[in-house]
Amino acid sequence: MEQTINQQINDRTKEEQLRTRIDKVQVTPTFKRVFVLVAAGMFLDAIDVYLASGVSSYLLKEKWSTLALNSTFLSVGFLGLFIGSITAGLVGDFFGRKKAYQLNLIVFGFFTLIGAFAPNMMFLIACRLIASIGLGTEIVTGYAMINEFAPVKQRGRWCAMTSFVANCGAPITLLLCTILIPLFTWRVMFIISGSLALVLWYFRRSLPESPRWNITHGNYGAAEDTISEIEMEMKENGIKPEHTDEEVIDYTKANEMDNHFIRNLFVAIVAVTATIVCQYTFTSWVPTLLVKQGIDIVSSLGFSTVMMIGAPVGAFIGAMIVDRVGRKPTIVAAFISAAILGVMYGHETTAIGVMINGFLLTTCFYILMASVVAVYTSELFSTRYRFRGAGVANGISKLVTVGMPYAVAWMLTVTDSGMIFTTIGIFAFIAGAVVFLFGPETNNKII
Repeated sequence: MEQTINQQINDRTKEEQLRTRIDKVQVTPTFKRVFVLVAAGMFLDAIDVYLASGVSSYLLKEKWSTLALNSTFLSVGFLGLFIGSITAGLVGDFFGRKKAYQLNLIVFGFFTLIGAFAPNMMFLIACRLIASIGLGTEIVTGYAMINEFAPVKQRGRWCAMTSFVANCGAPITLLLCTILIPLFTWRVMFIISGSLALVLWYFRRSLPESPRWNITHGNYGAAEDTISEIEMEMKENGIKPEHTDEEVIDYTKANEMDNHFIRNLFVAIVAVTATIVCQYTFTSWVPTLLVKQGIDIVSSLGFSTVMMIGAPVGAFIGAMIVDRVGRKPTIVAAFISAAILGVMYGHETTAIGVMINGFLLTTCFYILMASVVAVYTSELFSTRYRFRGAGVANGISKLVTVGMPYAVAWMLTVTDSGMIFTTIGIFAFIAGAVVFLFGPETNNKII
């Protein structure tokens, strides 16, 4: 009995020592490698989302598919993302971060490549479903990995910068679809996407396991090896350890969020779902809704292009302010601004007003993508529950998104397009209120 007690004391001491050391690390070559390879995976995630839209329209035009099959093709993509997000939580928390972010690339890359040689639409839909399950893991594992490796005081900026890189995938994908599909058919996009995933899997094999996960699961030797390597890099590069206010940190307080797991999960679900649904509904439906408002299709596509410039702008702004201003002020302000702009947008009648308001609204949505999805969601949960919490929140947002096209189509039959933008505004306001009233501030907190 005494030996067991002594072992527990020794383990507790070792855990606190390792946690103190990992909380003092700074940016090193190891972290930069993690950032580049994770950001590349998030970039692939963005490519795949917009690839589906570009490919489906071409399949319909070439009569290789039908409108009904295209709807199924897009819907199973979001269903796969939902399944993948939930699966990522279980695999990442129980079996390790490394297994989660390696497994997803194998599944996504392999079935995307198979889909490139699909003999018919039903086969392509089946490949799309399985590939999306793999890709659904990426958004959970990617941001959580950056969160656990980044210096404590720079977590927000690095996670948001990952979001910025990912959101640059939209215009690049649309450009590639425009250039390559007419020359080489839609199959070339699947070949490119699947091949890039497998190449990325090869380079990510050498990434280390998260020291925070190893510490939480009692793998102190493995955590020691990774932390020592990072500390050696700091020493070789003349980088001083991060200053902490207290030499000894009470890590029971660091995991106090576990006592509020249900509350934090509720906040995460509402914030992520509002962000994803509002952003997806606006960017996907705005050309159609503009036409409904009396603007011709050519002009509406031009307006949409101008508005989408707000995506990288918003992600960059989020990256710059989320650490300086704090998580809650950034998120609440962006949600309230989106709510006001959403209502105003529904009543815009001039072309210049539509473009300016739409640009600002898109900017707000992508500030939220950078601060809510990339940063805040992972920080609401301790290391032990991080993947499961973030996985459930992202999964539910994807599940809700599956039904959004049908909801918007129904609303267009019973009301005008202005009401849809007002609904977006109301949804954003509710989410802002939830974060303000129930969400904890996680800026610079030990996790």
